[in-house]
Amino acid sequence: MTQEDLEKYEELIDLKNQIDSQIEDIKSSADEETVEKMERLYAYLKSRGKLKPEDDIDERIQQLNNVNRRLSYYQRFLNAFERDVDIDPGRLLGLTDGIFGMVMTLLIFGMALPEIQLLTEGDFLAFIQSLAPTVGVTLVSFILLACFWIYHHEFIKVKTLNIPYLWLNVFFLACISFIPFTTSIIGAYSKFFLAEVIFGLNIFLTLVFFMLMFWYANHRNFLERKISISEKKYTYTTFFIIMGLTMLVNILDFRVSSNFIYLFFLVPVISTIRDIRFKMKT
Repeated sequence: MTQEDLEKYEELIDLKNQIDSQIEDIKSSADEETVEKMERLYAYLKSRGKLKPEDDIDERIQQLNNVNRRLSYYQRFLNAFERDVDIDPGRLLGLTDGIFGMVMTLLIFGMALPEIQLLTEGDFLAFIQSLAPTVGVTLVSFILLACFWIYHHEFIKVKTLNIPYLWLNVFFLACISFIPFTTSIIGAYSKFFLAEVIFGLNIFLTLVFFMLMFWYANHRNFLERKISISEKKYTYTTFFIIMGLTMLVNILDFRVSSNFIYLFFLVPVISTIRDIRFKMKT
């Protein structure tokens, strides 16, 4: 083997080490699903003979150089995408509080006065009776919004943030902002199952984005303090219970009676009981 061949082999080994190092960096920062995809791709390439040494060293070096450039670009992109931004978390909290306040106020505008003038006490009584379902659903929505606001202040206390977390918070607030609209739909068209589904989906997506925010903030160490395993289990279990209640309400509304939407009043009860039991254990 000539000196030139030895140098090429050394370059090949060096490139391989660089690629292995970058792959390990990606695995350490990636989620389990991404790691599984990488392992499946590695197994596939190995089964097709793509990872076997080539006779042509120059071609092999070129291939590894290409892989190295792609991995380097991916790592740089990932690092730039997840880099912390110079935004005061207090401003995001202020925006969140402002939207919650506005949305909770807008709920009341769903209870409009009648367009025709009420001339008798009987007419007024009939109007109040017709308004009862809307008042009930509005109270349900108000209680749910209050619970989400409490959860946000209790679980989401961040010391720093980045672009992905900002957008997760924005989508969470978007779901919150739709609650007055879906409340109006279910108040006016509760006899239709689709109206129940739209309202339930709104609440379900709000829970999903909240859980994603909590998971991502904890994964990136954005939270002000380290969350213990028992606290994470308590938080996730609480929200899975509320998700299950949301699906149960939609099923019972469709199969039995639309009055089952008032089961959402159990949300603050469930949260309070779980909070007290958790604090008693710790």
